[in-house]
This record gives sequence, structure tokens and C-alpha cells, in this order.
Amino acid sequence: MSYSHSSMSSGSRTARRTLEFGRTHVVRPKGKHQATMVWLHGLGDNGSSASQLLESLSLPNIKWICPTAPTRPVAILGGYSCTAWFEVGELSEDGPDDWESLDASAAHIGNLLAAEPADVKVGIGGFSMGAAMALYSATCYAMGRYGNGNPYPLNLRAVVGLSGWLPGARSLRNKIEGSHEAARRAASLPILQCHGKADDVVPYIYGEKSVQCLNSAGFRFLTFKDFDGLGHYTVPKEMNEVSNWLTSRLGLEGYRS
Repeated sequence: MSYSHSSMSSGSRTARRTLEFGRTHVVRPKGKHQATMVWLHGLGDNGSSASQLLESLSLPNIKWICPTAPTRPVAILGGYSCTAWFEVGELSEDGPDDWESLDASAAHIGNLLAAEPADVKVGIGGFSMGAAMALYSATCYAMGRYGNGNPYPLNLRAVVGLSGWLPGARSLRNKIEGSHEAARRAASLPILQCHGKADDVVPYIYGEKSVQCLNSAGFRFLTFKDFDGLGHYTVPKEMNEVSNWLTSRLGLEGYRS
């Protein structure tokens, strides 16, 4: 779904209300359960299609949790209602961030992972707007709290963002630098970002700038992979990169290529 031709006119008509999350789909591990990843779909998509993609990966030790975002009017689509983790009016460094919805979605994701066994490593990944949510969750983990000040409950071990961007980029560095603990957590969190150079929905520059911003804020465990000719979608080569990276970073027993 294209993010171009944005219209901000509908934003003022979007009333603040409690939004219900859709159905959550789960892909059970086929081997020993060593890690659980929440995977977040893109704008207008759902957890079912995400689970079908992940079920095809040869990662037998990972349990995948694939929630569905609330349905809401989205300003960038002229007020059209679809599944979205947060409101987005335009892809711009100067655009406003929907902190309320970012925190609500991040808390929903946190609750899904909080019930996992203590010996299971947990992480978050996503595509497009889902990648943006995953990266926002990474910043919440580093700061030890959500944007609204509530404590962040998880010990994240891996974050993956495909074809996404970083919400709240402008203020991130000051927030991290103000806390020794936040700087320590930021420096130790492995993050993988991938972006297609031919992406015409979330342009490549947004992925590149996200990595630069995270790095300048103290996230040192960053891997950024670009893919020539790749548009706003995933391909097996990219998903193989994700599988290899997760196997290495999470110390999984077996990845069958």
C-alpha cells in the first residue's frame, strides 16, 4: 500500500479513542523453543499474512507471534480506515509523531512477550510500519520506559526492521545520552535493518537515516543491509539474511538453509 500523495486533512477528524487490536496468529516452534519473536505487519496488512511468511522460514527454534493492528483512519491515505499501528500523516523528519498510539501498540507487543518463559529469549521484528514499531520498541527498551513514562517490561535480545523508519528520531539522542543505563542498554541491543534501494513507498533514505540516528544515539550493535533493485516487499534473499542473523544473535541450535 503506497504512502505517497499524502493528505493531512483527515488528521484533525480522527478522535482519540480506545482502539481494539485484531486477531493474533501464532507459529509454534517445530524444535526446541529457544526464542519468541513478535513480528509486526505493515500498513493495511494483518497478522495472518505475516504468519504465513514466517512459517516458511527454516527456524525451528523460534515461536512467532503475529498480532494484527487496530483499524483506524489514516491521514496519509486521506482518512481511509485500515490496520495501522499508529497514525502517520507523512514520512518526514518534521512530521508529528503519534506518541499515544506508538505507546499503546508497544505496550500491546510487550504484553504478548511478557508471558513467555524466563529462559526463552525475546525479540521484535517487522516490515514497513511494523519495522517502525519494532525500532520504536528498541528505543523504549533502551530508555527502560515507554514514551508516557510507564516502565518497559522486557529484556529484548534482538530487533529486526525491514523497509521501515524510526519514529521519534529527532529527540532520541538527547533521551539516551541523559542516562547511563539507557546508553548501556542501547549499546548492547542487536538490531538488523534491511532496505531495498528501489523502495518507492518508504524510500531507502529513511532506512539509512534511521541507522545513522540510532548509531549517533549510542546503538552500537547495528547491522544494515541494502538490496539493489528491491522495492517495498521482501524476497527470499532478504529473509535468508534475517534467518542467519537471528540464528547467530539468539544462539539458536539449528538453521536449515
